[in-house]
Amino acid sequence: MLTSRANPVTHGWGRCDDAAMERVDPPKAADERTSVLAYLDYQRATMLRKAEGLTDEQARFSPVPSGTSLWGLVAHLTMVERWWFTAVVADADEVSFPWSDDDPDADWRGPDGASFADVVAAYEAECERSRAVCADADLDARTSTRRARHGWSVRAVLLHMIEETARHCGHADLLREMVDGSVGE
Repeated sequence: MLTSRANPVTHGWGRCDDAAMERVDPPKAADERTSVLAYLDYQRATMLRKAEGLTDEQARFSPVPSGTSLWGLVAHLTMVERWWFTAVVADADEVSFPWSDDDPDADWRGPDGASFADVVAAYEAECERSRAVCADADLDARTSTRRARHGWSVRAVLLHMIEETARHCGHADLLREMVDGSVGE
């Protein structure tokens, strides 16, 4: 099980010093739980690396008609983490979400009055909450069908989150290059 907080990927995200933003490559050979959790943490750290050092204005910049920005990607991934791990896997009742029938894309904006640092901090906190939910979860356990029809396994949720986060990291690569020319992982 991947629980070490000494791993730079799992603490200190969003800080502007290089040591805190270091990512650790996932293991080349490990048990399933360690591998899946490490790959998800690697993708989370990649997203935060793309967000590193941006001003609010830079984070909100969008060169595409959809309005997608780095700000929006981080805000959206925060709610995706909350949905899949806290609402679906943990089946918690106390969680809230910004979207509604009238505003289905509210999760792409983040909270009113927030700075980009606030949005990044919220993502970090939600990822930590997700790690706690998964720490002892049986990968074969089925989620409640109350929120996610058909009862996903915890394994399937983790694999979906690797896919979702990695896909948005690809978007972040392009957006960050458009913002300030930064390229790379």
